[in-house]
Amino acid sequence: MSRKFEMDEKSLVIGAMVCLSLATGVMVLIPYFLTKQIQPAKGLKPYTVLEAEGRNVYISEGCVYCHSQQPRDAKQAPDTKRGWGRVSVAGDYYYDSPHLLGTMRTGPDLFNIAARQPSKDWHLGHLYQPRAYTPGSIMPSYPYLFDVKKTEDVTKNDEVVNLPPEYAKAGQTVVTTPKAHALVAYLLSLDHTYSPLPAIPVQGDEQSLSGGR
Repeated sequence: MSRKFEMDEKSLVIGAMVCLSLATGVMVLIPYFLTKQIQPAKGLKPYTVLEAEGRNVYISEGCVYCHSQQPRDAKQAPDTKRGWGRVSVAGDYYYDSPHLLGTMRTGPDLFNIAARQPSKDWHLGHLYQPRAYTPGSIMPSYPYLFDVKKTEDVTKNDEVVNLPPEYAKAGQTVVTTPKAHALVAYLLSLDHTYSPLPAIPVQGDEQSLSGGR
């Protein structure tokens, strides 16, 4: 009985190790070798210091929990019909670390939010009070990313948020903080509307597809 138990235990451990090895190969090693040689498209630039700061704010505020950045193929979902742009490819994320692909879409995909909404004023106001710009929106507001000043105390160095009249309070003016300014800079960097699927030369395969920001 004891010997049979030892054999069963050994088989269980071996089986578990085989399954773990297969999973590691399929989910880690194969994707790594398929993408490690991808290069950025011509025109793709690293994030500026301000955009990188905004990306950190995006992460810290948990935006990735409600927004994805990966439009899918038309065979999988109607993302292109939703106006979210072409399907994303590995090269689109060349300068992203960590990647912010997202797994939930409580809100719309942001892969091309800067192309859909290029207005800085809109983004600032939308962060302060989403329902002022999108009626019925369930997105939380982020008033702590802004300062509210008496209108007479606003200086020329303040960046004023131009809210719709019904959301503006008499005698008060909303101004941005560095965090809000950086976050919007990051959102305005999310524009992947260059030519559909540019070919990115990679070592040993000049027909591989990649992309740029």
